[in-house]
Amino acid sequence: MRNKKTITAYKGFDKDLKCRDFQYEIGKEYEIDGEIKVCEKGFHACENPLEVFNYYLLDKDCDLARFCEVEQSGNIDKENSTTKICSSKIKIKAELKLANIIKAGVEWIKEKVKQNNLPSYSGDYAKIGSSGDSAQIGSSGYYAKIGSSGDYAKIGSSGYYAKIGSSGYYAKIGSSGDYAQIGSSGYYAKIGSSGKDCVICCAGRGSIVKAKIGSWITLAEWKNNKPVCVKTEYVDGKRIKEDTWYKLINGEFVEETI
Repeated sequence: MRNKKTITAYKGFDKDLKCRDFQYEIGKEYEIDGEIKVCEKGFHACENPLEVFNYYLLDKDCDLARFCEVEQSGNIDKENSTTKICSSKIKIKAELKLANIIKAGVEWIKEKVKQNNLPSYSGDYAKIGSSGDSAQIGSSGYYAKIGSSGDYAKIGSSGYYAKIGSSGYYAKIGSSGDYAQIGSSGYYAKIGSSGKDCVICCAGRGSIVKAKIGSWITLAEWKNNKPVCVKTEYVDGKRIKEDTWYKLINGEFVEETI
């Protein structure tokens, strides 16, 4: 369909800013002719920032994928089961760091919760939204999407491929499923993951995190009510240990006893 408006989305690339051997540049706009169809022809991106990790992941050798905010327009085709969009036009607006893409994912989930008033659910593909304080949320199904904006939330997820976003203070989030993507922007979050190959970001002040080998963890350090450092590390089991709580102090990951 022809879309007169632009759609803000997020796209992953390899380390050279290529996707399927096509070279992109920041600030440039691209257009393709012909019929546009998802997974067949066109420029692809995702409305959900966290979904880009389904296609481009960080690897253990730090050969990092790169992520950008983009604008899609022209002829549009969408996939029903995901937020993937295919378009005839795309503009590469700005490159985003890992912490930025996860924070954008948290905000995206919060907005969906607000728009759709999502109910609680326990099966696969659950979409759970909570805006009140002291929420207790549990999910055991695969592909859960959980958003919480209230303080003191306690969130547990045991299914694979969970996407969890929390913006309230003092959140306690536990995930045992593999490939979880967890983001928190509230202060003093405590996030633990026992699944493999997870991506976790705590952007709020005083947050701590632990994860298994093969996961990526991001923490923010605050001083005088301002963020002064955001750092991402790979849990290799040696320099960054698995199942060990970490806090960011003076720009370094420091083991935290709780």
